[in-house]
Amino acid sequence: MTINNVMVIGAGQMGAGIAQVFARAGVDVKLNDLKQEALDKGLAGIEKRLARAVEKGRMTSEEQDTAFHHLSGTTNIEDAADCDLVIEAVVENMEVKTKVFQQLDGITPEHTILASNTSSLPITEIAAATKRPSQVIGMHFMNPVPVMKLVEIIRAIQTSAETFEAIKDMTNRLEKTPVEVNDFPGFVSNRILMPMINEAIYTVYEGVASPEDVDTVMKLGMNHPMGPLALADFIGLDTCLYIMEVLYDGFGDSKYRPCPLLRKYVKAGWLGKKSGRGFYTYE
Repeated sequence: MTINNVMVIGAGQMGAGIAQVFARAGVDVKLNDLKQEALDKGLAGIEKRLARAVEKGRMTSEEQDTAFHHLSGTTNIEDAADCDLVIEAVVENMEVKTKVFQQLDGITPEHTILASNTSSLPITEIAAATKRPSQVIGMHFMNPVPVMKLVEIIRAIQTSAETFEAIKDMTNRLEKTPVEVNDFPGFVSNRILMPMINEAIYTVYEGVASPEDVDTVMKLGMNHPMGPLALADFIGLDTCLYIMEVLYDGFGDSKYRPCPLLRKYVKAGWLGKKSGRGFYTYE
């Protein structure tokens, strides 16, 4: 299957980043959001990042112009009617996601592949909400999308081999590295990363060490580029909590129990970098 036209649903940080890499690869892509304000912000972010890449010599002004030529914005989901692939990058909520997929199921042509950028929710359940479960798949990009090379390709139990191969080929076209993952809670990345972050939070909760010292141990002792608590702030503590809850509910294993301190911070509105305060304070 040849993928020529793509839509990304959701113009937030992840959605805009995904749209950017498609446009940069010369694929016609529409960035969609319900709100014009969010769409404008997403498109402005792409423009700013591409301009910065030109300034730093990572791309030419001609390549920048070509990327813009392949990028457009829309607030009308009906514009997915001519797309070969639609990638959903909306809020991490199963009810919201399944509603989007059901809408797309009725709008897009029969051949269209529907993908989700979910970081933890079951693709099998999302696929079951459509009339084309064999053409539903997970494409979990890493943040920040334009920089990070990995894409987890998650196969639902219903996903066909043809769908998987088409998405694997497209991922290579984006100059990303595809990794095949079966549909389990948290997939690979978050099943490993989030319990580590959760355990780091427990060490603070239990008074073992300060956030700064925990991060220093992991950076200098384990050669991590960023400490787990700084990374949690960057991801968003509400997102970390949500993924831990998905793991805990999905496996029913106490080792995935979210740390009480994580719950307390989220209840306080201390969500990390985006709120100005988490384990660290941000201006």
